Amino acid sequence: MPVSDEFIDYVIDQLATWADVSVRKMFGGAGLYCDGTMFGLIADDIAYLKVDDSNREDFVKAGSSPFNPFPDKAKTTVMPYYEVPVDILENQDLLGKWAERSLDVARRNK
Repeated sequence: MPVSDEFIDYVIDQLATWADVSVRKMFGGAGLYCDGTMFGLIADDIAYLKVDDSNREDFVKAGSSPFNPFPDKAKTTVMPYYEVPVDILENQDLLGKWAERSLDVARRNK
């Protein structure tokens, strides 16, 4: 299912107090960018943020799971993005902090 414009708008609104975030639609989803760097994505109306060893544990502790672009396939493909927990997504301040860390991850791993 493609991502809805309403959900994209909601995520952008939630991030508006943190930074100027842009969106590029791709492959039925959308990439989240700040200053030209992709730090998150939206697929099936679920927001994901980029992770590495510096922030993955926070996502795991919150019960988050990694983005799998092909969940119906026999082979699991896991990408370095984890689902944003609902309580984080609904809190602009916390979402901004988590997004900042994901942007740092993306910049380090370019």
